[in-house]
Amino acid sequence: MLASPYPGAVSAAMGRGAHGDDRETMVGGETETVAELVLIQRGFTALANHYWNEIPMSANAQATVATGKARYASIGSPFFGILLAIMAVIVILSNIGASKGVVFGPIVTDGGFFLFPLAYVLGDVISEVYGFKVARKAIITTFVISVFASLSYWVIIALPGFDDDYGRAKQAALEGALGPVPQIVLASLVAFLAGQTINSWILVRMKARSGEKTLWARLMGSSGVGEFVDTLIFCSIAAPVIGITDAPTFINYVLVGFLYKTLVEYALIPVTALVIRAIKRREPSYGA
Repeated sequence: MLASPYPGAVSAAMGRGAHGDDRETMVGGETETVAELVLIQRGFTALANHYWNEIPMSANAQATVATGKARYASIGSPFFGILLAIMAVIVILSNIGASKGVVFGPIVTDGGFFLFPLAYVLGDVISEVYGFKVARKAIITTFVISVFASLSYWVIIALPGFDDDYGRAKQAALEGALGPVPQIVLASLVAFLAGQTINSWILVRMKARSGEKTLWARLMGSSGVGEFVDTLIFCSIAAPVIGITDAPTFINYVLVGFLYKTLVEYALIPVTALVIRAIKRREPSYGA
C-alpha cells in the first residue's frame, strides 16, 4: 500500500461508504483504496500546477513528487530549437575566431577562446533537460551546419572577384580570414564530438544515480573531463594552422585552453543552473 503524503486529509472527498469504510478497487492484482488513488492524483495535480502554471508546490506535494528519479523533456517545445540554434551560431563563430592566434603576455590562445565555453554550457543544459540521445543529435546537427558553413567559405573564396586593387585586397582578406577555417572545422569537429559526447554521457550517467539532486556536481564533473578531451584533440590538430610549432608553446596552448574553458564553465555554473531550472519549470513535458 502507498504511504499517504497528505496525512489527515483522507476524509475529504474520499468517497467513503455510509459506515465510513473505504471503498476498494483492484489495480494490477493488488488492492488499492480509493483514498490512496485520490492522493496520487493530488500529487500529480500539484506537479502539473508547479511546472505548467508556476504555482508553488507545498511541502507535502514536493514530498509526493520528489522520487529522485531522473526526468527528461521531449523536444516538441520551442526551447530546444532555440538552444540548438544558439549553439550552432556559437560553434561557427568559434571556428572562425580560432583561426587567429592570440597572445596575452605569456598566455597563448586563439580568437575563439571567449565563445567556445558557451557551447559547452548549452551542451550541459540540453543534456540535463533533454537527455543523452537528444544532446547527441544536437552535437551532430551543430557540426553538420559547421561543415556546411566551411564549404560555403571555400565556394566564396573560389568565386572570381573584381580584378582591381580593392577586389584583390578583398580576396586576400577573405583567404586570410576564412581560408584556414576548414582545418579548424576538422579539429573542432573531432574534438567537440568527442568532448561533448563524453561530457553529455557523464552528466546523464550521474543524473541516473542522483536523480534531480546535486546538479552542481554533475555540471562540474562532466565539464572537467569533456573540456580536457576537447582541448587536447583540438589543439593537436589546430596548432599548426595558427602557427604553433614548438612543444613548449603547444603545452602552453593546451594547458591555458583547458584551464580557461573549465574555469569559465565553473564560474558560469550558477547561471547554468538557473537556466536549467527555468527551462524545466516551463517545459510542459518535463517529467511527464
